[in-house]
Amino acid sequence: MMTHMRAIIDIPDQLVESLDRVGKTYQKSRAALVREAITEFLRVKSIPQAEAAFGLWKQRNKDGVVYQNDLRQEWESP
Repeated sequence: MMTHMRAIIDIPDQLVESLDRVGKTYQKSRAALVREAITEFLRVKSIPQAEAAFGLWKQRNKDGVVYQNDLRQEWESP
């Protein structure tokens, strides 16, 4: 059985209006949107930095070693 926690939080009017607009667009309640936002926040914040960095170079056109060598050439004295 899943338990729930009820929370009372203060949200600025501007954010409530934004929630209402998004809720209308996706036909979701404020509560559902807040749950989704919390879930996404925790998913992103729970990923260790090393795991989040994995694969960063896959979109690059230059091999990592070539990039490193290019940087080292910049350090050489004229």
